Amino acid sequence: MSRMSKALLLLSLLALTACGFHLRRNASLPPSMQRVHVTGTGDLQRSLSRTLASSGITVEDHAGAGIAELNIPVAAFSVDTLTVGGDARVTEFAVHYNVQFSVNDMNALPILPPQTINMSREFSYDAFNTIGNQSQIDEIERSLVDDMVQAILFRLQAATKHMQQAPASSNNAPAPASSTH
Repeated sequence: MSRMSKALLLLSLLALTACGFHLRRNASLPPSMQRVHVTGTGDLQRSLSRTLASSGITVEDHAGAGIAELNIPVAAFSVDTLTVGGDARVTEFAVHYNVQFSVNDMNALPILPPQTINMSREFSYDAFNTIGNQSQIDEIERSLVDDMVQAILFRLQAATKHMQQAPASSNNAPAPASSTH
């Protein structure tokens, strides 16, 4: 490898670290979620199960005692028209993704109460290339599923940090005053 190639590689690595780029780490979930059952259907449920499994979490096929429950009752896409051209043809769309979920630990106590996350992406529509447009919508939906998995994991990690900090702060709290009559 020439000196120029090495210098270019080093410069590229420095540029990546300077812009804040870093690899995603595995999900850090509470001990009460080391075994989890994911309810739901479709790509989100499959992708979330795969991601949890790759993070070392045991994903169970069925709910049961000692198994946390990640419930996804709603995971729906919708498409809206944003702009219409002068010839009455649609020129821009938005793909929306609405997901509702909740998480209970292995004792059926809520880790995350019911939550809703909405995401969307906009794209330009070419009325003369309908095949390309459907593939564009499919790719946007795949991207939204991937982003939704990360958003759910971020919320679970935040809940984990909150749960870990709550006992520590309650141990440092002053004892309530007692009164005797």
